[in-house]
Formats: sequence, structure tokens, C-alpha cells
Amino acid sequence: MISSAFASFIENLYWEEIPPNIIEKAKYCLIDYLGVTLRGSREKSSQAACRLMNSIQKTDKDSAGLVTIWGHGKGGLMEACFLNGISSHALDLDDGHALAQVHPGCAIITSALALTEYYDKTGQDLLEAIITGYEVEIALGILFNPHHRNQGFHSTGTLGVFGSTAAAAKILDLNQEHIINALGLAGSQSCGLLESDHAGTMAKHLHAGHAAQSGVRSAIMAQNGFTGPSSIFEGREGFINSMCNLNINFSELESDLNSLLGQFHIKDVYFKKYPVCRHLHSAIDSALHIFNEFKVKQINIDQIENIKVHTYKIAAEHDNHYPETAAATRQSLPVSVAIALAKGDIKLEDVKAYDQLSPEIRELTHKIMIEFDENLDNFQPYQRPSRIKIVYHSNINKKIALKPFNIEIITFNPAGDIDNPLTHKEIKHKFQVLNPQHKDLNWEILNELETQKMGSLVNNLNL
Repeated sequence: MISSAFASFIENLYWEEIPPNIIEKAKYCLIDYLGVTLRGSREKSSQAACRLMNSIQKTDKDSAGLVTIWGHGKGGLMEACFLNGISSHALDLDDGHALAQVHPGCAIITSALALTEYYDKTGQDLLEAIITGYEVEIALGILFNPHHRNQGFHSTGTLGVFGSTAAAAKILDLNQEHIINALGLAGSQSCGLLESDHAGTMAKHLHAGHAAQSGVRSAIMAQNGFTGPSSIFEGREGFINSMCNLNINFSELESDLNSLLGQFHIKDVYFKKYPVCRHLHSAIDSALHIFNEFKVKQINIDQIENIKVHTYKIAAEHDNHYPETAAATRQSLPVSVAIALAKGDIKLEDVKAYDQLSPEIRELTHKIMIEFDENLDNFQPYQRPSRIKIVYHSNINKKIALKPFNIEIITFNPAGDIDNPLTHKEIKHKFQVLNPQHKDLNWEILNELETQKMGSLVNNLNL
């Protein structure tokens, strides 16, 4: 059974089997997570959820039985998982895996950090749990997407609960029977609809918090004898038949799964440079290339006939020209491209509702046409290409020297992709830009992570 294959992998993955480069990648996933989550804790969704949690103590001091809620003080284990999960996904800046179509860190690192601090485990335990959780969630994403996503499910929430459960099971040192039960319980709590994403609401952030919290809850309940269905994946009314619309041979699926597990898919995780949906990034990179190389701002907007964005199907569906909230703007391809062309960058403070944008950006947005390109779609899912073409009026001012007359740029691998990765220096710089109050963070603490107890590590980070 599929749950048995996962349980065997989770129980039998040992630290000594993990290559050094995979451990190093897990550390940078952690650094990226901390930077994004700390800054995300100041967003409206995190602040609103925080007001619901009466058990949070506004203190930086260590308290027995309480764990860190980044940006909010200390609180109970379940509250920490819920709030930190929301904060980590609130900015649309968290890590992801293109083929699996998930953002794994927001649920997995959230649960792993909370549990290692709660039980005062070591950094080695933390990294081992993170790697385990990523492997399980990404393998599920590779197996079930795009079918699962095309059914309208937000994989970060629906698959994130299994990744969180796997990480929690590793930290709790569950046996195979308990892990199978935990996965069954997790599947019963798997939820998250893409309507929440595309409508531009905070419910998208809720999916990550729910997945982190539910994964930890599932593992602890299983540890205490609570049972879940061992057939949660392949059962007649299980995850695959109910949520994937897959006509599949389960024996072949289990064989595919066994070949996937142990590949350390965390190595293929990308880091995000811009605080918007990942499907918009290749178009943004094309726009920034135009801005930097051709200095498009020297051209009056009135001289632009139109701006055509040719891209793959999923990206082309992000075609809202009039987003009503900042969260909706994070899902808007035309507005994101307009911001990039107008400012030469796209930062957190640039992401606003349409009626709060500058007249220049709104005017540029009107010029942008989104077109699905079947040829570019064929590169999916291994590449996410976007081509931008700026067409100028034939009566363009002859005094302005600009060649070519019509500018056209294509990007296949956006910044942060495994084939166009952010450097370690850039990942640290991202942390510092998001959290300037912590720009002098002692990175050596994280370099020596494996040997440290999590309680002392969290206190020494002084975040």
C-alpha cells in the first residue's frame, strides 16, 4: 500500500545516508523560511490570526511548554504551527518545487521547527525532519499533479499536510504502524481550494497554517493510539479517487513511488525573488531585462501600442487586470509586469490593490495583453517560459534612439530556478532586505546547526 511505502521510507531514512549537499540545501531552505516568515508575521493575515490566539504570551523570554511564534512571542505548540504556517505563506515569497507544484517549506519547516523546539531536539533532528518532509510532499506532488491541481485543489495545503506529518513523525520517532495511522489522519484533513488563491484572499495563507498544524496533530494523535485509514491514498473513496481524477494502476503507482523516494528532491527546490505567484516570475524577468537593457522608461507610455505577454497555460490564467486587493495583485500577471516595467523591480511595497497603484502603472497595465502560447506550454513543467513583446506606434519620436523598434525578450528559467539559482549570498541578502532589523544576524550559528539544541538556538538567534 502507498502509506506503507511512505512509512517505511520515513522510518528508515538515517542521517548518515543524507549527502552533504542535501544538508546544505536544507539549511538554506531554513534561512529562506525564517526571513520570509519573520516579515510575513507583520502581514494582515498573520496579525488577524494572532488576535484569535489567546494563549500567546508577548514575551521574548523562554517559557516552559511554549515555542516561538515568529514575530509574535511565544505560544502553545498548535498555535505556533498555525500562525507560523500563515506567516510563512503570507508574502508569496516562500520556496517551491516546479514539477510537484507545491510550496513545501511553509508547512514542513513550520512543523519541524515547532516540534524540535518543543522537545528541545538538536539541529540535526530538525534538518533530518525537513529533508524527510520535503521528500514525501514533493513525491506526492510529482505523482498527482497536474491532475490534482486541475481539479481545483491548492497543493500547498492538500499535500502540505502529508509533508508536515512526515516531518513530525520523524521528530517523534514514530514506528511504521503509527506513521501509517498518522498519514491516514492527515489525509482526512487534507484541504485547500485554488479559488482562495485566485480570488486574492487570505484563505490561501490559511491553507499553509492548517497543513502545518494538522500534520503535527496527526502525528501526535497517532503516537497516542488514534487510528487513521491505511488506505487513505488508494481506497475507493480515498485521496486519489476523490481528489485527483486519475485512472491509474495502483501497483504501477507504488512502483513509481518507490523509485521517487530517496532521490532527495529538496535539491530541486527553488527560491523566490519577487513577492508574487511563481507563475508570474518568468514574465517579470523578461520585463526587467527590457527595462535594464533597453531603458524602456525613456519611452513615453503613449508611444507604446501594446505589450504582449506570451506564456504557458497556467500563467496565462493569471490575467486579472483590476485586482481589488494586494493579495489579488500577487496573482495578477498584467499588474506585476507593469510594475516591473515602470520601476525596474517589484518589491513588497509595490504590491497594492489596483486603485492604489500609480497612474503610470495603471496605464501600463491597460496596454498589456496576456496570450496563451501552446508552444511555450510544451516546455511545462520543467520550464516556465514567458515572452514579452513591446510594440511601438509607427509615429514614435525619431529623436529617441531605441533599437530594436519592437522589443522582444523570452525567459525560460526565472531567477531562483534550479537552472538559474539564487546564490547563497543572494538568499542571505533576501533575508536582510525583508528584515533589516536583523541584518547583523550571526550566520555562524546556522552553519553549526547540527550540533545545537533547538531551545538554545532559537534564543541565540534573537529573532
